[in-house]
Amino acid sequence: MSEQKIGILLANLGTPDEPTPSAVKRYLKQFLSDPRVIDLPKLKWQAILNFIVLPKRSPKVAKLYQSVWSEDGSPLLAISRQQQRAVQHYFDVKGKNVVVELGMSYGNPSMESATDSLIKQNVDKIIVLPLYPQYSSTTTASVLDAFANGLKSQRNIVPFEFIHSYHNDPLYIQALANSIALDPDELLLFSFHGIPKRYADEGDFYPKHCYETAELVTEKLGLTKEQWLLSFQSRFGDEEWLQPYTDETLEEFPKKGIKKVAVICPGFSADCLETLEEIAEENKENFEHAGGESYRYIPALNATGDHIKALVKLLEARM
Repeated sequence: MSEQKIGILLANLGTPDEPTPSAVKRYLKQFLSDPRVIDLPKLKWQAILNFIVLPKRSPKVAKLYQSVWSEDGSPLLAISRQQQRAVQHYFDVKGKNVVVELGMSYGNPSMESATDSLIKQNVDKIIVLPLYPQYSSTTTASVLDAFANGLKSQRNIVPFEFIHSYHNDPLYIQALANSIALDPDELLLFSFHGIPKRYADEGDFYPKHCYETAELVTEKLGLTKEQWLLSFQSRFGDEEWLQPYTDETLEEFPKKGIKKVAVICPGFSADCLETLEEIAEENKENFEHAGGESYRYIPALNATGDHIKALVKLLEARM
C-alpha cells in the first residue's frame, strides 16, 4: 500500500495586503465583522464599525503597519512564510509525502484558497494547525470556522484533524524557556493578547491556558513567584478585558521599584504589529517615561529551530 499524502494547513490570523488605509480598512472590516471576535448584535455593531471604527482606526493602523512593513510584506506574513518553508523542508528531508500550505482567517492567503490547494493536490488527509498555542474562541475557533467555510464548496472532503491547542506541549515550553535569559534583578513579564473578560466567564479556556504556559516556563527556568508576572495586552473597546493590563502594569512597575523588565509574548507564534510596535516600541517608551531603566522585548519563536521542531512533532503525532 502506498504512503498516504498528507496535507498540512498552518493557520494564523492574517494581515492587510498593503500598509495603506484602504487595505487596512478592508482587512479590519473582515476581521472585526467576525462574531467570534466581536459578538455584539450584528446590526448595531455593523453601524458602529462602518461609520465610527473603520474611518477612525484605518488611517492610524495603516501608519503603524508602515513602521514595521518590509519588502516581504507584513512581519506576520513574512515569518509565517518562513515557518511554512521550514516545516515543508523538514518533511522533504525526511522523505515524507507531505505538502504544507499557509492560510489566514482574514486577508490573504485565505483559508479557503489554502484548503482548495490541498484538495487539488489530492491529499489523503489534512492536518490543521492553528498557530495559537493557547486556545481561544476568538482565534482558534475562528480558524475552525474559516476552514469549515473552505470545505463548503468541496465535494471530495478528505479526513482531517484539527489541533486544538499546544499551550503545555513540552517542546513548545522548552523552546520558550530556551529563548529566555534574564539579567540580574530583571523581572519577566508574560504578555498575552487579551480577550473580553465576559468571554472567559462564559467558558473560554484562554486564561487558563495562558497561566499554565507561564507556570510551566517559569518552572523550567527555576524562577520564583517574585521573578515573573502575567498580563494581557491589546484591549479594544469599552468592555472590561482580562486583567491586569500590560500597558498599565508596565507604567506602574517603576513606582513599585521594578526598573528592569524583560517582556515575552508566548501567545504569538510570529512577531507582528502587536509585538513589534505595541510591545517592543510603544510600551517600552511608556515604561521608560514612567521611570524604568531597562526594557527588553524577547522575540517570538518565529521560525527558530526550536519552534519548528515543536511544530513538526505536533504534526507527526497525528500522521
